[in-house]
Amino acid sequence: MTHIHVSRRGAVGSITIDRPARFNSLDVTTAQDFRRAGLQCARDPGVRVVVLRGLPTMFCSGADLKFIRDGGDGVEGGDPGYLAPGAMRGGYGERFKQILEYIHSTISEIRRAPKPFIAAVDGVAAAGGFGIAMSCDLVIASTRASFEWAYPKTGLTGAESSTFLLPRLIGLRRSMELMLLNPRLGATQALDYGLITAVRDVDCFDATVEEVADQLAAGPPRAFGIAKELLNQAAGFDQLDAHLDREIQELARVADGPEFAQGLAAFFEKRPATFV
Repeated sequence: MTHIHVSRRGAVGSITIDRPARFNSLDVTTAQDFRRAGLQCARDPGVRVVVLRGLPTMFCSGADLKFIRDGGDGVEGGDPGYLAPGAMRGGYGERFKQILEYIHSTISEIRRAPKPFIAAVDGVAAAGGFGIAMSCDLVIASTRASFEWAYPKTGLTGAESSTFLLPRLIGLRRSMELMLLNPRLGATQALDYGLITAVRDVDCFDATVEEVADQLAAGPPRAFGIAKELLNQAAGFDQLDAHLDREIQELARVADGPEFAQGLAAFFEKRPATFV
């Protein structure tokens, strides 16, 4: 796995997204590796807690828009052989589906896993990266972390579980604020909103994440797993997979329309989009 690294320290598993040249975004190959890593850690009985992290200053920016724009051209390591011939043909929507199906499968696994997942956010979590972070059980952020919905910039509807999780995490009114006004929240603001668990200074961030992970790894794994399942049930997570499917379908439909075409052009021209 080129851009997804899995490691283990005792009963603590770690998944690191490492793709700085593309702002820690996920193309199809990286999304597939992300899913493989998620399943590996979620289903390993020797791993009691999983830490999901990006790079310093850069957590994840979601699906790789350059990959989407170019129709899969320029895949690192050549054409991904696990895709059926011509799978990347068609409009932007089909290209998004190829990536999102792997990311959504990973998010579903994170929520079902009978163990805690910690998002360690030491930088920008935007669009899909925002949703991935929110899907974890705990979110620990450094003071240089930021969180942004970001989808409106390119005329998209939201995916990666964010439209499901936000109302459950922070309520409908604030969810509407993030969706419609798209503020970029600093770590302290995100804590105030109830999006994240804790904020720590950069110089003690890694030590704090390790300390929390060790505390959870020393806890009662069976009790944690059952309690997580009960909380998921109370929050209506039995609807998550169906909602994730609809997120993909709606985003793909909008991605094939004129608003995303406008937004995508504006993104690469580094200017605000004009939607008409």
